[in-house]
Amino acid sequence: MADSQQSQRPDNSKIVKRLLLTVAGMFAFGFALVPLYDVFCEVTGFNGRTKNEAVAATHQTVDKSRTVNVQFITRNAKGIPWKFEPSVKQVQVHPGEVRVVNFLAGNPTSGDMVAQAIPSVAPAEASLYLNKVECFCFNQQPLKAGDNTEMPMQFYLDPEIPDHITTLTLSYTLYDMTANATAETLAQLQTTE
Repeated sequence: MADSQQSQRPDNSKIVKRLLLTVAGMFAFGFALVPLYDVFCEVTGFNGRTKNEAVAATHQTVDKSRTVNVQFITRNAKGIPWKFEPSVKQVQVHPGEVRVVNFLAGNPTSGDMVAQAIPSVAPAEASLYLNKVECFCFNQQPLKAGDNTEMPMQFYLDPEIPDHITTLTLSYTLYDMTANATAETLAQLQTTE
């Protein structure tokens, strides 16, 4: 009788293996989502991400018939006590016109630090038309203890920017990169002593 009960019991090991494989696949997919999302946002400009690379300041036709209000917002990520702010809160820009805005940073701590700013644009569609010629956000920024610096950002708006975009907000979040600083950036801290 015991043998007949064992032969009627289904083999659960196949089901358990399939469930474990499904869980492992879901876990791997979850890890892959972040880099895939970043690539998607960079390619499409979705979620206001901007490309962190310089573009050439080509001779553009400036559309003086209209202006776009460009606002600047800065914030510090958790754990970075730097002073970080734009020199101006907003500028009026004609599409195609190259402008420079300086950002001020100060390290009030007693230790040397390295930071990097990550940009975001709202509305997200506007990120496709914002072209940065030069930006402090392209590189890590070393700053000695107690020092202050002025960091330029040179940009222009593509003349093809849609007419319904009349205001663009460029936001930067500053992150502490000291523990992950490149050797080149750390060398800059040493040479400025």
